[in-house]
Amino acid sequence: MTAKATNWLVVGAERFATQRLDALVHADARSDERVPSVLFLCVHNAGRSQMALGWFNKLAGDRAMAWSGGSDPGNAVNESAVAVMSEVGIDLSRQFPKPWTDEFFKAADVVVTMGCGDACPLVPGKHYEDWDLDDPDGKSVEEVRLIRDEIRRRVVELMVRLDINSSV
Repeated sequence: MTAKATNWLVVGAERFATQRLDALVHADARSDERVPSVLFLCVHNAGRSQMALGWFNKLAGDRAMAWSGGSDPGNAVNESAVAVMSEVGIDLSRQFPKPWTDEFFKAADVVVTMGCGDACPLVPGKHYEDWDLDDPDGKSVEEVRLIRDEIRRRVVELMVRLDINSSV
């Protein structure tokens, strides 16, 4: 069991470092090379922000970039969120809660907060949106499906505002 946990820690740390480096590269890219970018934030980065990131990545493809984070990252992605997203072909099983970082804020054109209130920092010069969505924690799969569908609707609206064509 220890080898399994150690391997997961290494893989998770490598993916998180890669995401942070991608954000730094994106933030420093010339404006004519940049695609729109979004940072999705919630408290635990275990449900809403993970589902929003999953939808955004599926729908935007390589025409945009996105990251997610939490003010107080949880231990794992919500099992119901993983289940309902898999129903629509989005695999969150390899995702993990992570903190927001300065690199993500620097790279993001839009910051979408979901229920983190004052715990999510305000960075001058960034466009903020607050999506009032129920937290899937403790909800039934049926209730989480409704949250999933509402997040999809909002992601599509955001993509329209950012002039990002859907890949689906």
